[in-house]
Amino acid sequence: MRSQKFKSVFLQSNKDNKKMKILLLGSGELGKEFVIAAQRIGQTVIAVDSYKNAPAMQVAHGFEVINMLDGTELDRIVAKHKPDFIVPEIEAIRTERFYDYEKQGIIVVPSAKAANFTMNRKAIRDLASKELGLKTAAYRYATTALELQKGVEAVGMPCVVKPLMSSSGKGQSTIKTTDDIEKAWQYAVEGSRGDVVEVIVEAFVKFNSEITLLTVSQNNNPTLFCAPIGHRQERGDYQESWQPARISDQDLYEAQDMAEKVTEALGGAGLFGVEFFLANDGVYFSELSPRPHDTGMVTLAGTQNFNEFELHLRAILSLPICSITLEKAGASAVVLASQNSINPTFTGLEKIAALPKTDFRIFGKPSSRPYRRMAVALTNDTLETPIEEITERAIQAAALLKVHS
Repeated sequence: MRSQKFKSVFLQSNKDNKKMKILLLGSGELGKEFVIAAQRIGQTVIAVDSYKNAPAMQVAHGFEVINMLDGTELDRIVAKHKPDFIVPEIEAIRTERFYDYEKQGIIVVPSAKAANFTMNRKAIRDLASKELGLKTAAYRYATTALELQKGVEAVGMPCVVKPLMSSSGKGQSTIKTTDDIEKAWQYAVEGSRGDVVEVIVEAFVKFNSEITLLTVSQNNNPTLFCAPIGHRQERGDYQESWQPARISDQDLYEAQDMAEKVTEALGGAGLFGVEFFLANDGVYFSELSPRPHDTGMVTLAGTQNFNEFELHLRAILSLPICSITLEKAGASAVVLASQNSINPTFTGLEKIAALPKTDFRIFGKPSSRPYRRMAVALTNDTLETPIEEITERAIQAAALLKVHS
């Protein structure tokens, strides 16, 4: 069971039908869908990011533009808005401030510990591997290119290098030969967010597939799991996702057990995106995000009774979720920009809109750059329809949307 504190705060605050104020830290496409979910049940959201006109700002009640790695600025807007909840959506935040906010009576989602641990791969990996004993790839840390070389020698090649703080695959690369080490170090440093210059080097797991298990931690109610989501990555970022993913009952049981252990250790309430590798020798814990996951955008295709953003919000507000039901099979495919531009436009809307059992979301990002995620195509069908067919339809639909400068 989760702490009674969070539930009692929410219920007490709503005796007089008071709106809850949410400070959303990070305002990308995931934040935008979260704001829409909050608007639908009468909550107030202030969207924060480092640039103007970010997607979530376009639908929020208000916004702030600050550098969230500046603790003084973060303190300033928290004091200004006096939120009931702080909901992080990105990694580049001065998360150690969250402990003070909790002491002030503000609910940090899912918790200050969860946000602080998972914004840094070192903390969450050590928690999973060393404290909880979950199966993970062999790994080492490095703060210099020389330490990276020693780490590669320890875990073997091929191996994967990632910044401790990054998102969407930024700074991630694979080392196959010793000639790749220096390049991997430079790329990781360039792709790192925040002021942490440190990387993790992981042994390459010979996996058969990857899944995301959306895990919903509730206050004083059982932990719930969405149907597993499969996904394919390039450059460390997802390209397509589909639900349900094929997985054996034994592997699913192992993944759910691991997910519940790690989310319970982190505490708080909300939706976590827990990633796993499925290999011949079992399930490996990979990573965890304490918020809606990009691969979970497939739930916008109507695959579940509640999409991942609605689940996150309801768990935060201590609104009981009786069950999560799989209603349809579905897939998502991203639409990427190919060049730098300001105020990008789209063509192909009429073509994709004419397709049956297909939908799309344009995120409204004010600028583009190569490989930036700008939109997503969504497809669905009956649970009896082969998931490969639904995914291929999503890929074809995404190809119809073109981003222009």
